[in-house]
Amino acid sequence: MRLFVAAALVALSVLVVGCGTEGLPDQGNATRGKELFTGDGQCGSCHVLADARTPGKVGPNLDDAFAGAREEGFKKSTIAAVVLDQIHYPTEGSGMPANLVTGEDADAVAAYVADVAGDPEAIKAAAAPPPSKGGKPDGKAIFASAGCATCHTLAAAGATGTVGPNLDEAKPSVDKAIERITQGKGVMPSFKGQLTDAEIRAVAQFVSTSSRKK
Repeated sequence: MRLFVAAALVALSVLVVGCGTEGLPDQGNATRGKELFTGDGQCGSCHVLADARTPGKVGPNLDDAFAGAREEGFKKSTIAAVVLDQIHYPTEGSGMPANLVTGEDADAVAAYVADVAGDPEAIKAAAAPPPSKGGKPDGKAIFASAGCATCHTLAAAGATGTVGPNLDEAKPSVDKAIERITQGKGVMPSFKGQLTDAEIRAVAQFVSTSSRKK
């Protein structure tokens, strides 16, 4: 994917509009783009992007894909053009559906990804620890910051993701939730090493307690 991105960036820096490409997008609303990226069934369920705190493992890691382009000084408008092109014409065999977002929404997502993908400052800011209460990890805050809401439905978190199990229906025990968060399963990544043991337990307790109230 990174090689494809590099080739596409070079091509688009020479030819703004060409056969089979969308060219440079209109100036998009990056704030709206972030909402769309992290929304239910959207980009964040498949792609890693530090600023969006999405741990998707199905598609390419967008920070890795665009880090080199930033280092080489490509403009955000050129990066946005590559993102927009992939939205409309996904790489064959990638499993990504074409036109998941369209029109102004597609421009917004492209603008957002171009703003933050591979940006060291955005990655550093995203790595900051989530808020806590009374010195203890806040499970609800970690659920949101770790990207859980992108994939799971949990009413207490205002989450309606459909990629992973509906937690209100699954009602996992604390031990089961800890196991899944720590080890991962299927498309769900392991959060071991990304969250501390205390943070994992806090999320597991939040999920288990909240889901069992339904």
